[in-house]
Amino acid sequence: MTYKVFVDGREGTTGLQIIDHLSARKEIELMDIDASLRKDSQERQRLINQSDITFLCLPDAASREAVSLVTNPDTCIIDASTAFRTHPDWVYGLPELAPGQRDLLRKTRRIANPGCHATAFLLGVRPLIRTGIMPPDYPVCCYSITGYSGGGKKLIAAYEQQHTPKMDSPRHYALGLVHKHLPEMKVRAGLTMEPNFTPVVADFYKGLAVTVFIHPHLLTRKVTATDIQHVFEDVYKDEPFVRVFPFEEQTSLDQGFFDIQACNNTNRADLFVCGNQERMAVITRIDNLGKGASGAAVQCMNIHLGIDETTGLA
Repeated sequence: MTYKVFVDGREGTTGLQIIDHLSARKEIELMDIDASLRKDSQERQRLINQSDITFLCLPDAASREAVSLVTNPDTCIIDASTAFRTHPDWVYGLPELAPGQRDLLRKTRRIANPGCHATAFLLGVRPLIRTGIMPPDYPVCCYSITGYSGGGKKLIAAYEQQHTPKMDSPRHYALGLVHKHLPEMKVRAGLTMEPNFTPVVADFYKGLAVTVFIHPHLLTRKVTATDIQHVFEDVYKDEPFVRVFPFEEQTSLDQGFFDIQACNNTNRADLFVCGNQERMAVITRIDNLGKGASGAAVQCMNIHLGIDETTGLA
């Protein structure tokens, strides 16, 4: 069977990556739009409603507009913006989030693709909430280091074309402690308040790691770092794209350092637990353009269509 797929916003980083994932697949027919009509509502509406799957790789307002154009009840929308990530009528596109998430993805026609920081955060926090180890009112503090591709075309151009010496070192941003991924991080984790979160952009193209700090005395029961690592092993034991590393520090390091880019060019997520009896941390590593964006979207498409979810993904 052949499925018609339209990518609305194919000129952006995520759109280009989705097309790259799908272009060689024989069961996918990619629907083209004339470059001169890519902002034409009537042409976009025609293609959206002729498609089996439409990926929206657009700003929030444009995504909302695109959804308003849908008249075909059989068209499935997978939206990569932040517009619908906490909307009750949309299914969150993180298959590993909870038991039954894949069933929801198969049945729905509205999928909200997660943010990159949120994906790594949730994979490291949600299991602790689900198992009752971390209380919902836990005061989560975390940070994320990401490659500059997560900032889109303008930031990519700034790093690659107008690079200045100040860009050589990592740069914190969103220092008002407000970030567009925070609402989904709170809601989808099951927390009662948004975490304290600081993102950091660094001088490499892609790769991302979120570090969540854990104070054992604030948990609901006494656990060791090894106990938490075993929780992750149990939760993710059947997940094709999630690897949980042993609680042995040196096996997780490269000559004493953590390699943020080791998941690049994959749809994989790697989880690590480190620390001691008094202080612990959970680190989740992904490719911000893979599991953090286009790879996740394709994984959700595969699940929705009843295709092996690993198809076309590494």
